[in-house]
Amino acid sequence: QSMSRVGKCIDNGPMEGFFGTLKTEMFYGKKFKTLEELRDKIIEYIKFYNEERFQKRLGCMAPLEYRNHASKCA
Repeated sequence: QSMSRVGKCIDNGPMEGFFGTLKTEMFYGKKFKTLEELRDKIIEYIKFYNEERFQKRLGCMAPLEYRNHASKCA
């Protein structure tokens, strides 16, 4: 569900991109025994995505690293 106003789908593209990446890197070819295990793996992946996973569009830095770098340069 979109979090933006009706008719304003500005957040849809980035979120669909994130969930596509999540499915590709985490789900395909894997099975989870319980819903709790799945939930824990999703939480781990989100932490990895935000703190460790390098992103080309951010100068090959992780989002947290990029944010810290940008705040020092400002």
